[in-house]
Amino acid sequence: MSISTVTIVGAGYMGGGIAQVLAIAGFDVTIADVDVAVADKSLERLQQEARDFEEQGLFAPGSAELVAKNISAGKSIEDAVADVDFIEEAVFERVDVKREVLGTISEHARPDAIIGTNTSTIPVKELVSAVKNPERFLTVHFSNPAPFIPGVELVAGEATTQESIDAVKELLAKSGNEGAQVADTPGMVLNRLQYALLKEATSIVEEGVATAEDVDTIVRTTFGFRLGFFGPFAIADQAGLDVYANCFVTFEEAYGERLATPQILKDQVTAGHKGVKNGQGLLGDYDQETSAELIAYRNKAYAKMTQLLAELGPAPRATPRDQA
Repeated sequence: MSISTVTIVGAGYMGGGIAQVLAIAGFDVTIADVDVAVADKSLERLQQEARDFEEQGLFAPGSAELVAKNISAGKSIEDAVADVDFIEEAVFERVDVKREVLGTISEHARPDAIIGTNTSTIPVKELVSAVKNPERFLTVHFSNPAPFIPGVELVAGEATTQESIDAVKELLAKSGNEGAQVADTPGMVLNRLQYALLKEATSIVEEGVATAEDVDTIVRTTFGFRLGFFGPFAIADQAGLDVYANCFVTFEEAYGERLATPQILKDQVTAGHKGVKNGQGLLGDYDQETSAELIAYRNKAYAKMTQLLAELGPAPRATPRDQA
């Protein structure tokens, strides 16, 4: 199955952003909400936003015209989902709300229409019983702001067909997004990692190790600086797996099991794998040519990031409450 027509149910900021992304990619998109007037108002906002983004150089020339041409509203949810290839639910992150909306969608959609949910934390297995024909249902989790964040988490349920997954992957490829399929667990990958970082960051502040502002400075100017280009496994391969294993000894002694050496890392080091420096890492093998190209790319990427940050200047910051 190939997707060409889409309805986004939930005309808020998240749903609207997804609609913009798909409209610019050439898909025929309808936005719908519990109140038709809400969707109509959202359409006006999306069109103005697209014009503003294009003027600011954030959207490519012609994008605003595509948004105006390819997104429509003015229909009830029932009518909006009745004859489209793909429906993306993007309502509040509450199980009861999502189940109610998904039930309405599957009641009125074509039996072969693929249904996605934009949930960021709820497993498919907690929602799927609300959907008729569960073989066409999966999580398609865009991140906020959708027009500017390319990654999308995909979570298949036990009944989801490969055909449905492939059709969504094709849609994402056409819209310039990158889909990554993960297991059906609470929080999936994105938020499990994001919340783990926030939890450790709050512990650092609570322990008096650093202020919240200094934690943010360290994250954005050190390892966070790398994350636009490399994930944690790629970063570890570049730094040296033996180095990481030695550092974990210190962490485990100080913090116990919470920061004990991961078994995957132990196994790699025991096998003599040290990452890029000896051509054997967590992500696989690196020959000399690939290693040299990787290091050259890394250096260029970080230099370009430094230049971009200098061009943009510092981000606006909150005023500390004790100084307000």
